[in-house]
Amino acid sequence: MHRSPDSELFRHVYPVLLAGGTGTRLWPVSRQLYPKQLVKFVGNASLIQNTVSRLTPLVYPENVRVVCGADHYYEIDRHLTDIQLSGRGKIISEPCGRNTAPAVLMAMFHVMEMDKDAVMCIFPADHVIRDVPDFQNNVRKAVALAEEGHIVTFGIRPHYPETGYGYIEAGEALKDQGFRVRRFVEKPDRATAEAYLKAGNFFWNSGMFTFKLTVMMEEFQTYAPELYQSMKAMVSKSSAPDPDDYRQLPDISIDYAIMEQTRKAAVLPSDFGWSDIGSWKSLFDFMPKNSDENVIIGDVVTKDTKNSFIMGQDRLIATNHVENLVIVDTQDSIFISDIENSRDVKSIVSMLKENGRKEFYQHLTVYHEWGKSTILHQDSAGMVYHLTLFPGKTLHLAESTITADHLAVTSGEIMVSGLDCDTALGKGQSTHLGNGKPAVVTNLKMVPAQVVAIGFKGGEK
Repeated sequence: MHRSPDSELFRHVYPVLLAGGTGTRLWPVSRQLYPKQLVKFVGNASLIQNTVSRLTPLVYPENVRVVCGADHYYEIDRHLTDIQLSGRGKIISEPCGRNTAPAVLMAMFHVMEMDKDAVMCIFPADHVIRDVPDFQNNVRKAVALAEEGHIVTFGIRPHYPETGYGYIEAGEALKDQGFRVRRFVEKPDRATAEAYLKAGNFFWNSGMFTFKLTVMMEEFQTYAPELYQSMKAMVSKSSAPDPDDYRQLPDISIDYAIMEQTRKAAVLPSDFGWSDIGSWKSLFDFMPKNSDENVIIGDVVTKDTKNSFIMGQDRLIATNHVENLVIVDTQDSIFISDIENSRDVKSIVSMLKENGRKEFYQHLTVYHEWGKSTILHQDSAGMVYHLTLFPGKTLHLAESTITADHLAVTSGEIMVSGLDCDTALGKGQSTHLGNGKPAVVTNLKMVPAQVVAIGFKGGEK
């Protein structure tokens, strides 16, 4: 990563990526334990990696911060490491999700410890942008406006009457092509959206903001004093915020808490090919199509198929004489819908949650601090897992959800401790642990170790 020619301007700029969403409208790929910001929808990088990569040529990489849930900490750390950005000191973990106002405020207190002169840029980690140079140019303009005391929001110039976004009405002109915000308006109906489009001074609310830290701190004290005082008390402690205390914070967005009340809001009109990838329909609209107007991801064979989004992972999908469909296949679930109503998948996720189905929460493959586990088979007698231990990592079986009576190594080398003696196992070797033994499994090499684990229910077999 190289430093921007704007190095002096950006020395005090801290981009904060909000990575706490669950992306339920992109189920079954996005799930609570593995949300959309970790998924590689576009190219060979995840959404959070793409978000970082379009910022780091502009900002100091060491200034990047990510706010995420505790369940996603280690996987986000790995995603940052994969693009040569150490996660050390950059990941701010929330005990639970409480919307964007608490997340932003927590990041503000974190940055204040580093740099009281900071300018902060808030970006959701799950958006996509086509024209990166234009985006970077708008970030420069936003920083300049923020230095003047404005709280800047990026307003996306609408090209059609979208009813799924909130809008911002621009008022008096400012420098650097910005405008004072006249008002924020809720998601409109079709006729109102058409009127906004015709008026020319209404923009989609992108959820991206830039401001001086000291300015936004004053606005929190003025417009959300209880939240400010509660957060200040939490972060003043040497330990991490208590989950029960954090859960008591208001579930409120930065728009409601501050932006709709402050007199310092400015909107910067932007047209850099933005999408929030909030549904399968929006992902379909964003991605390039083939000659039949299809988006195809994975091993897919089509015949007489048009205007459809088809995504597979591990097996062949074949379609015949269909159109206007979303078909998404994962290891344990398949979602099929007409494109226009595909955002209704959110209600299906709610049904799965109410019925106690694990598919709303996790995939068959689950990521852990030590590596990842995939359920290969499950029945009333027990379970079979495929485990990947990352280099140098250790799995404490007694402290994990993995049940293992037998271990067999398919590649790499591991050490199994906690038996009568330590046992080193290489490719093709196995060991019997015995039911309930608190074994510790360590990857001895600097390459991933692949292990099959068999666990029986109700005792040894």
